[in-house]
Amino acid sequence: MEEEDDEYAKLIRRMNPPRVSIDNNSSPDATIIQVESVNKPGILLQVVQVLTDLNLVITKAYISSDGRWFMDVFNVKHRNGNKVRDEGVISYIKKILESDAFYVPSLESSVGLKSSLDYTSIELAGADRPGLLSEVCAVLADLSCNVVSAEIWTHNARAAAVVNVTDDMMGCAIEDTERLLTIKNRLCNVFKGNNDLKTAKMTLSPPGSMHRERRLHQMMFADRDYEKAEQEDINGLKAEVSVLDCMEKDYTVITMRCKDRPKLLFDTVCTITDMQYVVYHGVVYTGKMEAYQEYYIRHVDGIRISSEAERVRVMKCLEAAIERRASEALELELCAEDQVGLLSDITRIFRENSLCIKRAEITTENGKAKDTFYVTNTTGDSPVDPRTIDSIRKQIGQHTALDVRWNLSPQKPTREETTMSYLFGHFFKF
Repeated sequence: MEEEDDEYAKLIRRMNPPRVSIDNNSSPDATIIQVESVNKPGILLQVVQVLTDLNLVITKAYISSDGRWFMDVFNVKHRNGNKVRDEGVISYIKKILESDAFYVPSLESSVGLKSSLDYTSIELAGADRPGLLSEVCAVLADLSCNVVSAEIWTHNARAAAVVNVTDDMMGCAIEDTERLLTIKNRLCNVFKGNNDLKTAKMTLSPPGSMHRERRLHQMMFADRDYEKAEQEDINGLKAEVSVLDCMEKDYTVITMRCKDRPKLLFDTVCTITDMQYVVYHGVVYTGKMEAYQEYYIRHVDGIRISSEAERVRVMKCLEAAIERRASEALELELCAEDQVGLLSDITRIFRENSLCIKRAEITTENGKAKDTFYVTNTTGDSPVDPRTIDSIRKQIGQHTALDVRWNLSPQKPTREETTMSYLFGHFFKF
């Protein structure tokens, strides 16, 4: 029976292939992308993921996927504020979103599975502490592992990382079973030093890995980083999340209002999807300082949220999804010739200068390392001293470029600057 359903779904897709239109004329300041397709689980996240991976900023969105048809409209632009005019990028968006393979309802496509035999992927999760990343990098360097790419998140005293490594001599994935076991044991010992009541997790992933940022959300969620004591909103920038009933339409309504930032929409849609909810209707709007999102959802079984415990859990999980990448930390971007042990040296220098790494993105390409770190001082409650940055510059040497971006916390938006709930109010003009 299941095979018959799959064949019927394939027939429907062939009769109604995905259609993508890209319009640069209707809006004065954004490119409008409209996606129409046969509806399927996870399709909203897939589309948002494609746009986010191209570093496009989604300023407005209208979402409708009730029934068998999916129709979304996105206002997007580059981070520099320009419209998407590059024909190569436009062609890529249409090719990916209109391809049959993209819409095949399989686990691999829905989570952005990417195969690679070039590296070994390591997943780490556990309690955070000052200097943890430095210790991890030192262990990997000692075991002759070269970090080619990585992403590290910390939130609510928890840490999660996806680290891709190669053998530092051969430049390929590590396959020796005994060596892999040694790596696992050494890294687990690093996390055991935390005296963590929760068990630290370390996984060596097989060739091919899930979309890295989605995987980090899942790891933090599994580690229950959303459980925390209530904290005072000192800067007035805490996310406002509400989960209410819409009984006349038999939906649960989620509204979120928070400071705008890159990849915010991906983070919230990712969490809603991985919590097994489906967005039937929604709107997204970003103002000068603030982002507003409103979604009409049900569980995958078609039932709206019915218990107070689940309502509170959804609120906490969405607050965590927003906060994981919303740090007010100092951003340091480092560019240098890639070499074995570079990351270990850099993170050691940060630790010796009493800096805590809250988040990091590590990349290497064509022999160049480009690493971005988001750091605070050990207390996390005051700005990093400029003299500390001067000391770090001297220690890393003249052949390493260090770009510093001082992120000043903005004031809380006034009520006049905030948006209102308007899903059925015809506010948007696409």
